[in-house]
Amino acid sequence: MAENRHQQALDTSAPPLQHGGDSGVFDDDGRPKRTGSVWTASAHIITAVIGSGVLSLAWAIAQLGWVAGPAMMVMFSAVTYFTSTFLAAGYRTGDPVNGKRNYTYVDAVRNNLGEFKMKFCGVVQYVNLFGVSIGYTIAASISMMAIKRSNCFHKSGGKNPCHMNSNPYMISFGVVEILLSQIPDFDQLWWLSIVAAVMSFTYSTIGLVLGVMQVADNRKFKGNLTGADPGTVEKVWNSFQALGDIAFAYSFSNVLIEIQDTIKTPPSEIKTMKKASRMSIAVTTTFYLLCGCMGYAAFGDLAPSNLLTGFGFYNPYWLIDIANLAIVVHLIGAYQVMSQPIFSFIEKFVSNRFPDSQFINKDVKIPIPGFRSLKLKLFRMVWRTIFVIITTLISMLVPFFNDVTGLLGAIGFWPLTVYFPVEMYIAQKKIPKWSPRWIALQILSMTCVVISIAAAAGSVAGIIHDVKSVKPFHTSY
Repeated sequence: MAENRHQQALDTSAPPLQHGGDSGVFDDDGRPKRTGSVWTASAHIITAVIGSGVLSLAWAIAQLGWVAGPAMMVMFSAVTYFTSTFLAAGYRTGDPVNGKRNYTYVDAVRNNLGEFKMKFCGVVQYVNLFGVSIGYTIAASISMMAIKRSNCFHKSGGKNPCHMNSNPYMISFGVVEILLSQIPDFDQLWWLSIVAAVMSFTYSTIGLVLGVMQVADNRKFKGNLTGADPGTVEKVWNSFQALGDIAFAYSFSNVLIEIQDTIKTPPSEIKTMKKASRMSIAVTTTFYLLCGCMGYAAFGDLAPSNLLTGFGFYNPYWLIDIANLAIVVHLIGAYQVMSQPIFSFIEKFVSNRFPDSQFINKDVKIPIPGFRSLKLKLFRMVWRTIFVIITTLISMLVPFFNDVTGLLGAIGFWPLTVYFPVEMYIAQKKIPKWSPRWIALQILSMTCVVISIAAAAGSVAGIIHDVKSVKPFHTSY
C-alpha cells in the first residue's frame, strides 16, 4: 500500500486510493490531508504578488502620468482577479466540489483543453517562472548593495560614489537559495511565505512613508497628467515597458493552482481560493496605488526605476537599510514560491521515467544533533542546486532590473493570466461560440494580448539599449 501511495503521488493522473478508516489522515485522492487555509493561501499569493515589482511602479506611473498610470493599475488588478476566479474553477475537472483534482496549472489545462495546449502552457509557465527566479536574484542583489551603499554615502557625506560589483551579492543569495531549495514542496513552505508576506508589507510601508515625507518636504505633488516626455520614440518605448512592469507586479496566476492544491476542505477549494484572491488583490492594489502614486508625487518625472535602491531617498539611511533588508528576506521566500512548480515538474517526470532508481527516489537520512534526521533525495539535492546556480549565472550576465521585470510581465501576463483561464472557463461552462458572452471574453483576451506584445517590445528595446554598456560578470552600481 505504501508503495502504491508513493507511485500515485508521482502520477497526477492516477485514480484516488481508498483508505477506509484513514479518511481523517488522507484526502479524497489518497494524498496526506491538506492543511492550507484562506490565510496561508493569501500569504502565498501576497508573497508571489507583492514582490520586487512594487518598487518599479513609481517609475511606471512616471512614464504614463497621473491619468493613465493609476487607471492601468486598477485595470490590471480587475483583470487579474476576474481571470483568477476562472483559473481557480479549473482546479477540479467536472464537479467543482468532488471532481478530479488538477495538481498543477498544466494538469488543469490538459484536462480542460487537451494535450497540445497543455504543452504550450507548460513551456510558457516554466520559462516565466525560470525568468522570475532570475529577476528576483537581480533585485535581491541590488537591495543588498543598496544597504552597503547607503551606509557608504552616509559616512562620506555623499562625496564617495561607492561603486561596487554585484556578483558577490548574487552569489550569496544563490547560496541561501540552494539551502532553502531542499524544502520538499509547497505545503511545507507556508512559514516562509508568511515571513515573506510580512516583509513585503514592511518595505512597501517604508517606501510609502518615505514618499509622503518627500512630498511634505517638497510642499507639492510633482508629476503631470501625461507623464515624462523624453521624446516621442523613447516615450512610446518607456510607456510600453511601464505596462510590462505593472503586469509583472500582478503576476501570480503561474502558481495559483499549485497554491490551491495546499487548501483543506471543507469549504471547497474554489471558495477558499476566490476569497484569498479577493483579499490579496484588494490589499496589493491598495499598496500599489499608494506606493506608486506617492513615489511619483515625490519625484515626478525623475522617479527612479527602483524606489528604494535608486537613491531617490538618502535619509534616514537606517530606515532605507531596514526596507532593503526586508526586500532581501521577502525575495528569498518569493524565489522558493516561484521555483517549486519547476522543481516538482522535473522531479515527477524523472521519477516516473526511472521508478527503480535509488539515486532519484531513495531518501537519505542526514542526522542533525538535537533535531530529527533530515531526509533528502540525492537527485533533488543535485538538480535543485544546479537550477539555482544557472539562475545565478544568468543574473550576472543580464543584471537589468527594470527591463527584466517588464519583459517577464509581458511574457507571462496574456497566456497565463488571461488566455488559458478564459479558454478553460469557456470549455467548462460550454459557452457557445459567437454568443455575446463568448465575444466579450474574446475581446478581453485580444485586448490583453495587444498589451502584452507592446510591453514585450518596450522591454526588449530597453534591454538592447542597456546591453551596449555592460560587460558580462563585471556589472557595478
